[in-house]
Amino acid sequence: MNNELMYDQFSDDYDRFVNWEERLKYEIPFLSSEMDSLKKGTNQSVSILDAACGTGHHVIALKNHGFDVAGADISAKMVEIAQRNTHAAGFDIPFKKAGFGQLAESYGTEMFDGLLCLGNSLPHIIEDEALSSSLADFKTVLRPNGKLIIQNRNFDNVLKTSNRWMDPQTFREGSKTWIFTRFYDFDPDGMITFNILILSSKEAEPFKQSVISTRLRPQRMTELTKILKKSGFVDIQLYGDLHGSAFNVDKSGNLVITARAAN
Repeated sequence: MNNELMYDQFSDDYDRFVNWEERLKYEIPFLSSEMDSLKKGTNQSVSILDAACGTGHHVIALKNHGFDVAGADISAKMVEIAQRNTHAAGFDIPFKKAGFGQLAESYGTEMFDGLLCLGNSLPHIIEDEALSSSLADFKTVLRPNGKLIIQNRNFDNVLKTSNRWMDPQTFREGSKTWIFTRFYDFDPDGMITFNILILSSKEAEPFKQSVISTRLRPQRMTELTKILKKSGFVDIQLYGDLHGSAFNVDKSGNLVITARAAN
């Protein structure tokens, strides 16, 4: 299944799957601090593009912190829900349907101070050439010295431990319950198939189940930092999560990278 189709299918359940209140409480202080550093002591506003915005909640939270924000996503349905969510929050935020490698074409001469690529989105790019062109695309829409923040799974640890399973997520609304379970299949070609098993039940009825899947490239830390440097990024910093913890290749659940676009 291609990425666009998968996330179109997952869009209606995505806000049930993510505990946004807890996630944003944990992540936004780090993200806002990193983006605040771009002000350099001035009162100028900082513009941020979320390049895999999903249903828009990071964008909304950063708007609440005073940033100028925009969002793009490969899934038209995700963009539609993001627009509904932002209108419900009282904002009019611009969103575009655009995947990785399409940002410069979509935004023309518009440039941003910061760019986010969160939620393990970048590993959806499988081919070497596509990954390089996508990172070059990120740099093109960033102003000189603009900041890029990437959040991936720590695939060095995933591959070392062959850890297939992630913690299940549960959501309840009225009499209905959803359970989301994510797991990996390690493919012979070195790629990973990412699966989401969705179980749903109303009251005492039996659970209905469905599975959606897509392929991922398990980007290791050294590989990704090397390609970032080749794509024109400098001042590369590594963290273990979006709370700013130190990165430990053997223990961290995430690989978070911050970098700046070279002049």
